Amino acid sequence: MAATAGFGGFPPEAVEFYRRLEADNTKAFWVANREVYDRAVRGPLDALCAELADEFGTFHAFRPHRDVRFSKDKRPYKDHQGAVTEGEGGELYYVQIGGDGLFVASGYHQLARDQLQRFRAAVDDAGAGEELAGIVAGLARRHEVGGRELSTAPRGYPRDHPRVALLQHKGLTVGRRFGTPAWLATRGARRRIVDTWREAAPLHAWLNHHVGPSELPPER
Repeated sequence: MAATAGFGGFPPEAVEFYRRLEADNTKAFWVANREVYDRAVRGPLDALCAELADEFGTFHAFRPHRDVRFSKDKRPYKDHQGAVTEGEGGELYYVQIGGDGLFVASGYHQLARDQLQRFRAAVDDAGAGEELAGIVAGLARRHEVGGRELSTAPRGYPRDHPRVALLQHKGLTVGRRFGTPAWLATRGARRRIVDTWREAAPLHAWLNHHVGPSELPPER
């Protein structure tokens, strides 16, 4: 792992590394360019995560290798580098750098069975559901809303439910795809990342209050 220094942004080489990797996703390319990954990708990411840990928690940086054991896609390396942490209430904070630039998101990525039951019950409730609808509508003006997986209402709910679009979610996240602006290579990237997460605080509060962490035992 690269040594951690102060975060000064993701240099253009980070984006270029992943664009080149998309064209040549091989061990030979990775070995030849490992120094670029360590210096331009992993080093800045580790520095960023270290700086943000006091406010958001300890981050986990995902491994760069893909698990290809049960996949038809045998490309050995991921086309991006991400890191995630969990807030005290259960919300996740995610940051990613790749060939298309910077992506930042937060919320509940994948609801466990018990979480999904609580989520749907709260969405069905007139007061809590309308509150969430207003929060999501406000965030959707600047954020990308994720987690909608069903094409119709889930079993037990009418298709004409007033909040059917929210009931179709199996997770609920909001995020922004920033691309590759000039500030990505500066310390200003830190402020954009943090602001994106802070803007979503009303959503985090709603999810933490009405859903919260899963109470199911870990799957073996």
